[in-house]
Amino acid sequence: MNLRPYVLAAAAVVAPAALLGCPADGMTLAEAGQAMEEVAIESQASALTNGTIDLSTNFTIGQAVEHAAAELKTFVETQLPCAEVTLASNTLTVEYGAKEGNCTYKGQTYSGKHAITVSKDDEGEVVVDHVWTSMKNQKIEVNGTATVRWNLEDPSRRVVHDLSWTRLSDGKHGEGSGDIVQKPLEGGVIEGISIEGDRAWDGDADDGAQGWSLVVDKVEVRWVDPIPQAGSYYLTSPNGKEATLTFTRIDEDSIEAKLVTGRKEWVFVVHKSGAIEDNNTDS
Repeated sequence: MNLRPYVLAAAAVVAPAALLGCPADGMTLAEAGQAMEEVAIESQASALTNGTIDLSTNFTIGQAVEHAAAELKTFVETQLPCAEVTLASNTLTVEYGAKEGNCTYKGQTYSGKHAITVSKDDEGEVVVDHVWTSMKNQKIEVNGTATVRWNLEDPSRRVVHDLSWTRLSDGKHGEGSGDIVQKPLEGGVIEGISIEGDRAWDGDADDGAQGWSLVVDKVEVRWVDPIPQAGSYYLTSPNGKEATLTFTRIDEDSIEAKLVTGRKEWVFVVHKSGAIEDNNTDS
């Protein structure tokens, strides 16, 4: 079995260096492949919602919530002429793909419905609630909710979500929750975000994929890269086995992704184009 397709899928994340307590009898290669597939699908769901969350942060802080929602309506209409946008009080409803025109934002093409409610807007904190209904990009469909709380004194946003997702290529399903803190990179959010927190989910029961958990540790994501440029994912499988996926930038074009489980490790180099160098063997 070759891990390349699973790591390539994980690389599509919009989506952590030392191994934490991983036992000597780590995952087999087959189990690691399943783990990478699960991480990839869950991360694609998170990437879809993060993209629309980022879209909905564009309004002036410190005004009435109704005015913030109205300002956001104007921004969405200018960025995505494909969208049918309606406003009722402080809730904005966006139906992506309802009209002709561009429906792509930061590399993702959207369809489906997205309700955005500005619950609080002041100089210290902003709270925005999200509901996604049959929300899709090129790879996955997502339904669910999130509450996003911005801390403006220590620029960051906390995202607490409950989601279900279906991979469009084969119908593979999952559902889970997460509590993540996002901060802008040194170059600002226009460059990318850093992510820390926890996520947990259940995959398809017939695959034995119930009960995954993931710790996200100092992960840095640039919008222009196919995978994170730094940080680690610490993954625990349903049978209690652990693995670490660590990202390290090599140069402007290349990032190393290392999967470690027990005493085994596999190393991949992912280029900006998405091409992967895989010099691993199955042993």
